[in-house]
Parts: sequence; structure tokens; C-alpha cells
Amino acid sequence: MAVDVYIVGLTGGIGSGKSTVADLFGTLGVAIVDTDAIARVLTGVEGRANPAIRIGMGAEFIAGDGSLDRALTRDRVFADAGAKRKLEAILHPLIHAEVEMALHSEPVQNASYAILVVPLLFETLTYRKRTQSTLLIDCPVATQVERVKRRSGLDADEIDRIVNAQLPRVVRLQLADNLIWNGKMTGSLREQIERLHVGYIQSAATSK
Repeated sequence: MAVDVYIVGLTGGIGSGKSTVADLFGTLGVAIVDTDAIARVLTGVEGRANPAIRIGMGAEFIAGDGSLDRALTRDRVFADAGAKRKLEAILHPLIHAEVEMALHSEPVQNASYAILVVPLLFETLTYRKRTQSTLLIDCPVATQVERVKRRSGLDADEIDRIVNAQLPRVVRLQLADNLIWNGKMTGSLREQIERLHVGYIQSAATSK
């Protein structure tokens, strides 16, 4: 069955505010499908991905409560490209299957349009092909680092490593169809979102 709903791919660097923006779109009745949220469920306590991770990568990757040991995993995948590929080979098909199930669900199909949140949208052809428009959440790199440090407790060097591993900000800006500015000196996020919301409803209507 084809997906009939108009899909906006939402992306941005770590700490840019993707979840905040998605939540605000959600308050407007937009259907939200978040790949990060799906991944957290798959690797949480009793998560469906964990048995395969235990077998394929080692029992040390699973914490005492039965969830993925995120700190260990983050360290390993940054240091070892082979470990990164193994983890992606386990997680990506499961995430993709859950995304497809969500996109075909009745609530999403009946929505005026859907937001598909993908941190690595521009690096992932599979999801880019699923979207009719792309929306980038942007802010200064220093703001990203500050936000991530405040919410996660990671040190600045580790955050910089994560930021530098992602697609450069200038490239994301070139690839995005639309932009939301979420820097410190920003206007109202809601005003930006409501303006885009009207446009997306119109685009969705004319695309059918």
C-alpha cells in the first residue's frame, strides 16, 4: 500500500532543537514519526534490537537493566568503524520497518501532512526519497555544544567529536528546502512553525 500523506523530512545537527520543533508541530495536529524515538524504543529495556546486538556485538553492549549501554556504544562506534557498521546493520533495518509501519498507520494517513524526523536525513537516501520537502533546524555550533552539554553532561571535546562527525552545517543549509532558526537570539519558534505549517498544508493539498 502506498503512502498517500505528504511528508516533510525534518533534520538538524545534534542540539539544534529537532525534538522541540517536532513537538510544536505536533501541537498543530501534524503527524510525527521520529527515527530517534523509534531507535530509543528498540534499544531500551526489553528492546527488540538488543538480542541481536548482544549476539552480534557482545554482551558488554547491554547494560544491567537490559537496555543498550549508550555510553559504551557511543565510545566504540566513534573509535571503531567496524563496530559502527555492525550496529547500523542491526538497527537500520528495524528502524526502517518501524518507520514504514508508522507512515502506513491510520493516524498518519489521515493527517494533513506528516513530519519525519531523521537526524541524518541528507546522508540517508532511503529517507530522502520518502519526503516531498525538507526542513532544517539550524543554530550556531556553539549553541549546539552548550545545549548538549547541559542536557547530557558530555564534555566539550566529546560533543565536538559528535558535531564534527555529522554533515557540515553549510552543506545542510544548501540542501534544505526550508529553514527554522533556533539560535539564542531567535524570534518565536512557534511563529516560524505556524508560517511553515500553512505552506505545508497548501503543498499537501496541491500534491494530491
